[in-house]
Amino acid sequence: MIELGPTRYGKARIRLVKVVRLPDRHVVRDLTVAVALEGDFAAAHTDGDQSLVVPTDTMKNTVYALAKDGLTGSIEAFGLTLGHHFLGFEQVERATISLQEHAWAPIATNGRPAPDAFIRQGDLTRTAVVSVGRDDATVEAGIEGLTVMKTAKSSFAGFPRDRYTTLKETQDRIMATKVAAAWRYADGGAGVDFDAAFDRVRGTMLTAFAEHFSPAVQTSIWIIGKAVLEAEPAIDTIHFALPNLHHWTYDLSPFGLENDREIFVATEEPHGLIEATVRRSA
Repeated sequence: MIELGPTRYGKARIRLVKVVRLPDRHVVRDLTVAVALEGDFAAAHTDGDQSLVVPTDTMKNTVYALAKDGLTGSIEAFGLTLGHHFLGFEQVERATISLQEHAWAPIATNGRPAPDAFIRQGDLTRTAVVSVGRDDATVEAGIEGLTVMKTAKSSFAGFPRDRYTTLKETQDRIMATKVAAAWRYADGGAGVDFDAAFDRVRGTMLTAFAEHFSPAVQTSIWIIGKAVLEAEPAIDTIHFALPNLHHWTYDLSPFGLENDREIFVATEEPHGLIEATVRRSA
């Protein structure tokens, strides 16, 4: 017996820019959006019947149309608006909206922010994944590309060795990573001010990263994740994916120079990749 398994389809990488024209200044919202639908679409696969298939072009148009009045606050709220809209199609059982927001800040001119000129902020990308079903909704927020470094309070030692191990133990190393984190709100984020929560989570992560001693990236994930959950009761789980961006001490001895942890060669590939989830126990 051969049967069709789970399916989903949608429109990816919908690039959306909205300019909010306030009386004294402009605000730029720059998003990348993806829409994915699940539901009664089996006939499209098995019978070539497209009568229930919402065109992906319609999904794209819907994102632009609803952005006019619906993109007024957080990307999480906009994702919920889109998800509930697509459930208006009876054949759709679940709509999942993935969003990335690319920040633009006013350019400073003569000590004041320009009202209509902007510079792209590259320090991080804000993300959200909103999944809306007939009887439930989940909201997941996140950060990508947040690059951070510790020049002290980091070590790595006590690991197993075999004949292929050349890594030296160290009690004092540079620790650098590009944070990718995603956290899920309890109860579909009901009553949460998503913008304020995002700012607090980012602040908590940076403070915990700066202040703790790290014997390994794994330990850092636990310490930072625990700090976020302790500070934010509306969050029930947080997942991290942290690449270990190595900085190797450069050998200056051929030049008759000492190198007391001053000169390093920075590498991005290959890198260690550590992932873990910190969550509230049942």
